[in-house]
Amino acid sequence: MRRVPGPTDHVVVVGAGLSGLVCALHLLGAGRRVTVVERDAVPGGRAGRVELGGHHLDTGPTVLTMPHLADEAFAAVGDSLAHHVELVALHPAYRACFADGSGLDVYTDGEAMEAEVRRFAGPAEAAGYRALRNWLRLLYRTQVRRFIDANFDSPLQLLHPDLARLAALGGFGRLDRRIGRFLSDPRLRRVFSFQALYAGVAPARALAAYAVIAYMDTVAGVWFPKGGMHALPRGMAAAASGAGAGFRWSSEAIALERSAGRVRAVRLSSGERIPCDAVVLTCELTTSYRLLGGAPWRPVRLRHSPSAVVLHAGTDRTWPGLAHHTLSFGAAWERTFDELTRSGRLMSDPSLLITRPTAHDPTLAPPGEHLHYVLAPCPNTTIGPSAAAWRDLGPRYRDSLVAELESRGLAGFSASIRQEQLVTPLDWAAQGHAAGTPFSVAHTFAQTGPFRPRNLVSGVENVVLAGCGTTPGVGIPTVLISGRLAAERITAGTPSRSVRRPTAVRHAPPCTPTAAGAHDPS
Repeated sequence: MRRVPGPTDHVVVVGAGLSGLVCALHLLGAGRRVTVVERDAVPGGRAGRVELGGHHLDTGPTVLTMPHLADEAFAAVGDSLAHHVELVALHPAYRACFADGSGLDVYTDGEAMEAEVRRFAGPAEAAGYRALRNWLRLLYRTQVRRFIDANFDSPLQLLHPDLARLAALGGFGRLDRRIGRFLSDPRLRRVFSFQALYAGVAPARALAAYAVIAYMDTVAGVWFPKGGMHALPRGMAAAASGAGAGFRWSSEAIALERSAGRVRAVRLSSGERIPCDAVVLTCELTTSYRLLGGAPWRPVRLRHSPSAVVLHAGTDRTWPGLAHHTLSFGAAWERTFDELTRSGRLMSDPSLLITRPTAHDPTLAPPGEHLHYVLAPCPNTTIGPSAAAWRDLGPRYRDSLVAELESRGLAGFSASIRQEQLVTPLDWAAQGHAAGTPFSVAHTFAQTGPFRPRNLVSGVENVVLAGCGTTPGVGIPTVLISGRLAAERITAGTPSRSVRRPTAVRHAPPCTPTAAGAHDPS
């Protein structure tokens, strides 16, 4: 593995998002002095926080999987995730609602999910689910160390026996066809393939290898941090500060001072100059490349994932059919992905993610009120409506989205809203996200593994990249891995100051599983 040569005693990490904070913790654990520069007043990056009339809104991801990756970062400085964040295991992880009126609770416990599939679609599909679960586990174990949790210096690193194992598992076939070998019910196939959208690719075109995302979502477990998702970066920042990191809040990095192929200092918008031995850039790829003076050459332009419209709604009521996470599928499927990734049209029959964080933390809203997060995927601004077009389109789309929710069983949703915030590609673009999408570079084959933008930068020997635009990719687990991989480029395996193994994550009592559509007392 290539590493940053020369002295690396003082590292400046630009960006206090999840990848930057993980990187800082691992660097601190390896004995480096760390300064974190963040343009916002609080940590989190995409996983930020907005206060709206007593409602505490998570501005980014709402689904947490693989929390042990976060605990590894805390452990690097002798701390633990459980010391800072209380996690609730979600049972069910999701509730899936379909256009035909049927519903399915998605459990990550194998026996509970097999029983639910049997109830929903019969014994043959339950047996198929069991076989699918075993395949997902094998697929994950084959990929994780060699192809996900790895720093690539060359595509030749792919030439390993694990590549043959991945091929034998069907990882280079198409995702929807591979899932179809286990499950014939189209509704069940959606539950285990919609995750391809996270990677920015339709299931019909995605590699079956991307089913590792379904493993994380449907096998490994889904969690909710009390205090909202923002509790995770807040806890990480506290641990890093306690371990000696310096933070510059509300400070934007505007230039890198370079000489002899190295960055010597980072200059901030405040006028401060921070001398350094190495730099980790965790901001948007376009911002990182602007600071570096240009993007590396690629034979084809980067393709970005679809974007999303998010409606945050503080309401005076909720609906018993909603779980913590509810997937509301429209009748359309292939057409939906074509609209999102090829034709650039808004979903004519939308599939939605509805998250109700107050189901497990009522303090996120004023007493007697509730918080609902409605995510509607939409084309990015490269293939769909421009960022500017969303200025007029946004309010109209919001109204059609609310009408769609009411038609799907959330009667009175519009009248119940007391506070709301609408986020569209216009807002993502204003935050600096390329193509108006918070989901960064899509995981096409040419943008995955060693073909994804590297985390080492040619021509500058002491700069490393981290975040969802670089290795290994989009999503909380991969972003957490990204931060550690960036730190390893600098420390080259320097032992952490603490040898404490990650502790078991502290759990709140799980909620009682409920049948789809039944009342959820939480």
